[in-house]
Amino acid sequence: MLSKKSHYAFKALGYLVDHHQQGPILISEIAENKKIPLKFLENILLELRHAGILESKKGKGGGYFLKLEPSEVSLAKIIRLVNGPIALLPCVSLNFYEKCANCNETHCGMHEIFVEVRDATLAVLEKKSLLDLADQEVVASISIPLL
Repeated sequence: MLSKKSHYAFKALGYLVDHHQQGPILISEIAENKKIPLKFLENILLELRHAGILESKKGKGGGYFLKLEPSEVSLAKIIRLVNGPIALLPCVSLNFYEKCANCNETHCGMHEIFVEVRDATLAVLEKKSLLDLADQEVVASISIPLL
């Protein structure tokens, strides 16, 4: 299950995608519009800034904004940064592997099933980007010039 922290991170990032290239957005604006506790949001955005996903500007006109193009950041990357492993079992995690206690992975039916689950989940999350979090009404209202 997606943690509350990941859920809030996706909501905040979706808001920043909707306001991409409009300048820095105040944390309080994101918190109010997305109904996220301010202190919790501050920690999440700081973590995303340290990871190079966001940038911030201090002072008047300051706030947070996307450092990268929304299409360049996979949802898998955000989950790993904010939540940790995507895999449901530590023995099948690609980035956070741990051997399960009292388990022989070569003869474990659960291991094989959850490798498939991990791969299917990653196939979706690696293809989806922050751009996919955008409010579809906002996307539809942006006129794209025809070539």
